[in-house]
Amino acid sequence: MAKDIELTLKEGDPAPDFSAPASGGSTIALADLRGKNVILYFYPKDDTPGCTKEACAFRDHFAEFKKKGAVVLGVSTDPVKAHDKFVEKYKLPFTLLADVDKKIVNDYGVWGEKTFMGRKYLGVYRVTFLIDPEGRIKKIWPQVKPGEHAQEVLAAL
Repeated sequence: MAKDIELTLKEGDPAPDFSAPASGGSTIALADLRGKNVILYFYPKDDTPGCTKEACAFRDHFAEFKKKGAVVLGVSTDPVKAHDKFVEKYKLPFTLLADVDKKIVNDYGVWGEKTFMGRKYLGVYRVTFLIDPEGRIKKIWPQVKPGEHAQEVLAAL
């Protein structure tokens, strides 16, 4: 787990801009979402237990996020093809960004060494950023419980 990750970005900082291929074949740029609250949640891998639980929690509260005018974006280093399967399998109503070149995860400081069952490897930390309509980071969740996280984000909106 990413217990002691040191995030370089802080609340109040401008959110690093990005443009990435997305599920469904589109390309999403942060600049195009100015004027809206953006929930940018980073997760390790499509269709794995924790990531599925987190995605389904965002799905189950999606209508409430929409009502509050928020855009939900999931980001992992999986390719678009994997995202499309994940979206279809769990009927996810929001967009997943494919950060295959790891630019976004590096810009947001959520890529680094992890340990699982005694094995060290590089991967994506489960971190969520709430970006305000002006493009600033309003809130950061550096440690996320996949099943309850969507409610925490909703409460912060």
